[in-house]
Amino acid sequence: MAQTDYLRTGVAGLDDVLDGGFSPGNIFLIEGNPGTGKTTLAVQFMLAGAEAGERGLYVTMSETEAELRAGAASHGWDIASRFDVFQVTPPEVSPSSQEQTLLYSSDLELGETTKLILDRIEKTRATRIVIDSLSEIRLLAQSSLRYRRQILALKHYFASQGATVLMLDDLTSEKHDKTVHSIAHAVIKLEELVHDYGPSRRRLRVTKYRGHAFRAGFHDFAIRTGGVAVFPRLVAAEYRANYRRKQLSSNNPEFDQLLGGGVETGSSTLILGPAGTGKSTLAMQFMSAAVERGEKCAMFVFDEELGLLFERSRPLGFDLAAWRDAGLLHISQVDAAELSPGEFTQRVRDLMNDNDLTCVVIDSLNGYRAAMPDELSLTLHMHELLQFLNRHGVASFLTLSQHGVVGIAETPVELTYLADTVVLLRYFEASGAIHRAVSVIKKRTGEHEQTIREFHIDATGLVMGRPLTAFRGILEGSPVFIGDSDALIEQRKA
Repeated sequence: MAQTDYLRTGVAGLDDVLDGGFSPGNIFLIEGNPGTGKTTLAVQFMLAGAEAGERGLYVTMSETEAELRAGAASHGWDIASRFDVFQVTPPEVSPSSQEQTLLYSSDLELGETTKLILDRIEKTRATRIVIDSLSEIRLLAQSSLRYRRQILALKHYFASQGATVLMLDDLTSEKHDKTVHSIAHAVIKLEELVHDYGPSRRRLRVTKYRGHAFRAGFHDFAIRTGGVAVFPRLVAAEYRANYRRKQLSSNNPEFDQLLGGGVETGSSTLILGPAGTGKSTLAMQFMSAAVERGEKCAMFVFDEELGLLFERSRPLGFDLAAWRDAGLLHISQVDAAELSPGEFTQRVRDLMNDNDLTCVVIDSLNGYRAAMPDELSLTLHMHELLQFLNRHGVASFLTLSQHGVVGIAETPVELTYLADTVVLLRYFEASGAIHRAVSVIKKRTGEHEQTIREFHIDATGLVMGRPLTAFRGILEGSPVFIGDSDALIEQRKA
């Protein structure tokens, strides 16, 4: 079947995960606990069918038609004229009295309920159908064998009608019945994860899809006004953009010299150091050089309020607001407590698709890590993201704050092996004052200077000093002077 023959789900990210969408004429199971987004996803599926000119029928058994319409209206959808909604209710016991007796679903006969549904399908001649939910049918069946027979009968009926059906299961039965798993053409499981702080996170996984490739594993998704948004897991190996590698300057000759001439496109640079050592400033030095060349950059700020960042950066010669207004810089503040890792990755991907970026800054990985307490997940996410950026010829810069001030600082998570270049910043004490030192401890893409240089940041920006050849133990925070004091004085004057 050609890719264009698949039915769109109404959620672009889910179409990507399913490698096209739903194959027509089959039954698909959407399962998840109450509140995971099954109904919202199903309504989007129906709306996509309406846009394609298909007739749709939404069979609701677990909520009233009014509740369904109200839920759709909360997303800005008016479903009244888009597809039919059929609320399965008990027949009137006394028609002459015009009074309807309220019965629980367990009091209904399964065969009678099924007949009501099939009659409505015959009447509407729908090709997109949602059954919400299977827990009501399971309750009516009262036995696993009868339940399986009923689902099989429905499957054969829908196949004869050429209908594509979503069956929703809220997993509220005491014992989770896997009956529909073996009958459904594909199974999508929705999950909601609750952490100690912040909002819950949602993710989905396709557990089966007969005869069709799909993107395996977990994929983050969110429910917001406007519906479900799915963020497919990034697989960097799928991207093989061609570019010509070149060296990028920071427009600071001494810093470039330390880096062996600069950094290369299609490489990642990790800037390590305690808080306040100038990690963001070093990253912005490369952004400034890129903007001067007329290139576009993106900066994602996790730890600092943007207004404060604009104010403190402007005196250093980095007018971030002006770069943004000129369309040369996309800058956004990221709340790690509100944003899932998958959604952040999707933001980066969307920017790459919409802009010809040459430089991306993530400041800092400490904030990004807060979104993923699991260190292994952070490493895997960063590996895919950096490879994705590298394959598109982007120079990426990541900052990571280490614990401690003076002395050997402790890195909260080991990521140095992922980066192509690692720049290490340190405080050290000398002559009764605190100084800053910078060194390059790794560079995959070429040679670099092996020295340690003192530097400082003033109104002119980044000022690099000469190599600190008269000391040892600088990286330990308490250097020992081993040189000529007269030479040191001359060096500091210079």
